[in-house]
Amino acid sequence: MSDNTVVWQVLLVALFVVSSLHGQVSYSIPEEMSKGSVVGNIAQDLGLDLKRLKAGKARIYTEDSTQYIELNKDRGLLLIREGIDREALCGKRTPCALHFQIILENPMELYSINVEITDINDNPPVFENNEMKFKISESAVVGAKFVLERANDADVGVNDLQSYSLNTNDNFVLKLKSQPDGRKFVEMLLQKPLDREKHDTLSLVLTAVDGGDPQLSSTAQIHVTVLDVNDNAPVFTKPIYRASIAENAPKGTVLTTVSAPDADQGSNGDVLYSIAKTMDETRNMFEIDEKTGVLKLKGVVDYEKARHYEIDVQASDEGGLTDSCKVQIDVLDTNDNSPVINILSMSNVISEDSKPGVVVGMFKVQDPDSGDDGRVECLTKDSLPFTLKTTTNGFYSLVTDDELDRERNAVYNITVTCNDAGIQSLSGSISLSLQVSDVNDNVPVFEKSSYVASIVENNTPGISVFSLLAKDADWNQNARVSYMLEDSTVNGVPVSSYVSVNAESGVINVVRSFDYEQIKSFQFRVKAQDGGSPPLSSNVSVVINIQDQNDNAPQVLYPVQTSGSLVAEIVPRSADLGYLVTKVVAVDVDSGQNAWLSYKLQKGSDRALFEVGAQNGEIRTIRQVTDKDAVKQKLTVIVEDNGQPSRSATVNVNVALADSFPEVLSEFSDFTHDKHYNDNLTFYLVLALAVVSFLFIVSIIAILSVKCYRWRRERMFYKSNGNLPVIPYYPPLYADAGGTGTMQRVYNYELYRTTDSRKSDVKYGGPCGQSIIGLDTSGSQTLPHMQRDRMSCEDLEDQQRV
Repeated sequence: MSDNTVVWQVLLVALFVVSSLHGQVSYSIPEEMSKGSVVGNIAQDLGLDLKRLKAGKARIYTEDSTQYIELNKDRGLLLIREGIDREALCGKRTPCALHFQIILENPMELYSINVEITDINDNPPVFENNEMKFKISESAVVGAKFVLERANDADVGVNDLQSYSLNTNDNFVLKLKSQPDGRKFVEMLLQKPLDREKHDTLSLVLTAVDGGDPQLSSTAQIHVTVLDVNDNAPVFTKPIYRASIAENAPKGTVLTTVSAPDADQGSNGDVLYSIAKTMDETRNMFEIDEKTGVLKLKGVVDYEKARHYEIDVQASDEGGLTDSCKVQIDVLDTNDNSPVINILSMSNVISEDSKPGVVVGMFKVQDPDSGDDGRVECLTKDSLPFTLKTTTNGFYSLVTDDELDRERNAVYNITVTCNDAGIQSLSGSISLSLQVSDVNDNVPVFEKSSYVASIVENNTPGISVFSLLAKDADWNQNARVSYMLEDSTVNGVPVSSYVSVNAESGVINVVRSFDYEQIKSFQFRVKAQDGGSPPLSSNVSVVINIQDQNDNAPQVLYPVQTSGSLVAEIVPRSADLGYLVTKVVAVDVDSGQNAWLSYKLQKGSDRALFEVGAQNGEIRTIRQVTDKDAVKQKLTVIVEDNGQPSRSATVNVNVALADSFPEVLSEFSDFTHDKHYNDNLTFYLVLALAVVSFLFIVSIIAILSVKCYRWRRERMFYKSNGNLPVIPYYPPLYADAGGTGTMQRVYNYELYRTTDSRKSDVKYGGPCGQSIIGLDTSGSQTLPHMQRDRMSCEDLEDQQRV
C-alpha cells in the first residue's frame, strides 16, 4: 500500500461522521484500517458511563460469527479488531456497512450500531484474459463494431474503472458506452478499411484506467487477423432480452433464446453465440448454445444472494464480424427460508418478586425472503406470564406481563415460535428455560392449627413428648425452619422451666417431673421462624395434659382415727335388719378409675352381724341383734381404689351394742383400760361439757346482739333514705348446726350477705349420721365431745363417687 493511500485513510478517519438517534449510532471509516485503530467513542456518543458498561457486561452481538470491531469497556471505545476489506465484505454493493448491536444487562438495553466502510483505491482494473483475438475481413466496412472484453475493478465509485484507451493506430478507435448500472461498455470501431495485402495481422494494446488518486491501470493485447471478404455482420433482433426465473429452479431451465441473423451466404452466414468473458460468476451460472442461441441455467440461483443478472451475449460469423446484446434476468423469490431466531441476550434466572415489564431476553428474527414471505410474526403461549414486544428491524424483547410465584412454578420452559406470512408458511422456534429465584414470601405453616399431647405424671425429666412440624413453601435458606418457645408463664413460672423445644427438629421435651395433683394441664405457644431476610414466622398453641397415675392411696375422712381416742358407734339391741350403723367416708386425690373406691369388711368381732356397702361404705346390720351378741364389736374396713396396681387404706370401727349409756360405759371401761385410757375420763368429759355450754351461751348472746344491731340500722336506714356512712361489714360465722344423737356432727357455713339481703333467713343443716361416743385413752370415765366434721355427708359421698 502506497504512502498516499495511508494519508488518505488517516484523513478519512479524521473526518468520519457520527450520528445518533433513538439508540442508534452510525460511523464512517475507510477500509483497510490497521488493527487497534479507533472507530469511535461509543460511551460518549450513547451517553453511557464507563461504570455502566462494566456493570452491564456490555458486549457486541453480530448476526454472524465474524467480528471486525471490538469494544474496549475500560475506555468506552470501538476499535478495529481485524482488517476490513470492503471488496471482500460487500463486493460491488454500496453502501457497504457493518451492522451490529451493543447489549447491556441489568437492566437489558440494546443499541444498534452502523459502521459504513468507505472504499479506497486499492484495486486496479483487471482483464480476465491478457489477450483478445479477432478475425476481421478486409472487406469490413468503416464503422464495423467489435466488442472488447471489459476490465473489472473491485473498487466502487470514483475508484472504479473510468475509461479505456487504445494505442495509436490507423484502423481502429474505441467507443465507450455507459450502462444503466454504471459499468463501461467498450467497443472497437473500424475507421479505416483493412488491407490484407499490406498487413495480414495487427497488434494493439488496450488500457483500462480507474479514477483513483493515484490512478491504477492494466492492459490487454488485441491480436487482429485480417481475412478475405465478408460483407455482412450478424445483427441481434433485440438489443436487450429480458427473462425471469424462480429461485432454486433446476439446472437446465431455459431462460430465453437470442437470435442474430447474418445476411451472408455460406460459411460467412454461420453465426456462433457466446457469453462475453467476465470475471463475475455469470459464466458459471448460465450457458448458451453456440449454434441455436438458447440460454439455459447452469448453476443454482438464489434470490437472497442475487436478485438480478445481466449477461452480455456476443454473436460472430466466420468472417470475424460480431454483434452483441444484453440479457437481463430477474430472479423471482419463493418462500424457501424459514425465520431464523438469533438470541441476543437471555437471563437464566429471574426473581419471583419481579414486577411486570421486566425484560428477560432479547433476540432478532431474520427471514431473507421478500414481501409476505419475509414478513414474520412471533408469539409465545398465552398461558405463560410473558409476552413479546417488537421493536424495529426484527428485534424482539421477552418481558414479564404478570406476577411470578416460584411456589407455583419454579421453572418456565418458554417456546418462541416465529411464522412468516407466505402462502405456504414456514416457521422457526427456539426453546428457552428460565428459573424463578426464591424470595422469602411464605411464612412457615404448621400441620395443625393446634396441638394436644399427654404425658403421664411422675415422668422422667428430659423425655420427648411429641414433635412439631412446620413447612415453608419457599426454597433453601428461606425454607429452613427453626422452632422456639414464646415467652409466657404457667402458674407464675416461665414456661421454659416446664418444656423445651429443639430448634431444628421441633421435638418438645419436658424438663421436669409433673404431679397430676398439682397441675393437670398447661398451655404454651411455639413459634416457627424461617431463615429468610427478614425472617417470617408463625406460631401455634400447644396443650399438654398430665395423665394421672395411681400414686395416692385412699384417705379415710370418717371415722377419724386419732392416737388419743377411739370412736364407737352405738347400735341399740332393738335395731332391725339393715340398720345403718355408720358410713365410712374416704377420698382418693387421684382421678378417673384411680379414684374409684370400693369398700369391704376385712375382719370383725362378729362378721355375721355386719356388712359394708361395696360402693357407698355404709355399714349395716344383716340380722337382728340378740342378747348373745357382745356389747363391744370391732370392725376393720379396707378401702381400695381401682388403679393398676391397686392401693388401699384400712380403718377400724368400734361398735357398741347397748340400749343405755351406762351399759356402754360399763362395757367399754375394760376396753378403754385394755387400751390404757386415762382414769380421769369423767373429769375431762365434765370439763368439755362445761366449755361447750359456755361457748353456746356466748354464741346466743352474740347472735342477739347482731340482730339488735341490724334492727337499729334498718330503722336508721329507712329514716335517712339510705344516706348512711359506709360501715365495714364482716359476715358472721355460724356454727353448731348439728342435730340430736349420741355423736353430734357440726357443720359450719360461711354466708356473705349484701345490703339487699337484710331480711333473708339463714338456714342451718342438720346431722346425717348416728351418735358417737368418744373414749379417752387416759382412763377417765368422762365422754368429751369429738371434734365435729366440717364436711356434709352429701359432699363426702360426692367425693367418693369421683
